[in-house]
Amino acid sequence: MRFIDPHIHMSSRTTDDYERMKAAGIVAVIEPAFWLGQPRTNVGSYIDYLSSIVGWERFRASQFGIRHYCTIGLNSKEANNEALAEAVMDILPRYLSKEGVVAVGEIGYDDQTALEDRYYRAQLQLARELDMLVMVHTPHRDKKAGIKLPEFRERLRQKLTAELPELQVSFEPSDIVSRVMSLGASTPI
Repeated sequence: MRFIDPHIHMSSRTTDDYERMKAAGIVAVIEPAFWLGQPRTNVGSYIDYLSSIVGWERFRASQFGIRHYCTIGLNSKEANNEALAEAVMDILPRYLSKEGVVAVGEIGYDDQTALEDRYYRAQLQLARELDMLVMVHTPHRDKKAGIKLPEFRERLRQKLTAELPELQVSFEPSDIVSRVMSLGASTPI
């Protein structure tokens, strides 16, 4: 049986993991851009990271017969550094147009601040302009209070549809998998 892993951060994994994944039947992965565990201090660190997941990780996966796709976006934790966020927004279109990039993401909220909301909306608009899917990450903070996902999804769907009527809103992983499978793979997955 063959599998797709639709959400895995391979840049933090070892080559042994690729070997195990291949043995387990994984033929493709989607790697969302994410926070590296400490704040990035300048756009150069973003450029290095994004270049790595669209280049090195794609090559590394191919060495094991695994197709590597990714999502690219400004992480919500770093949206609160306005100077960094502006600089990252300037470079995102360059990376979103790279081969193997299937969505804007992983975007959403951390502390649910005004700056996070501003850059979340800016990335949604960018996705609309580029006709791309969006991978949304629910808030990191205030997990105890939680989000009632069905209600949250419906509120988000209504709000996004009202503000961005051309945006297709879906919360099903199969949407990203379907998009990956139609990106010219020579054999069906």
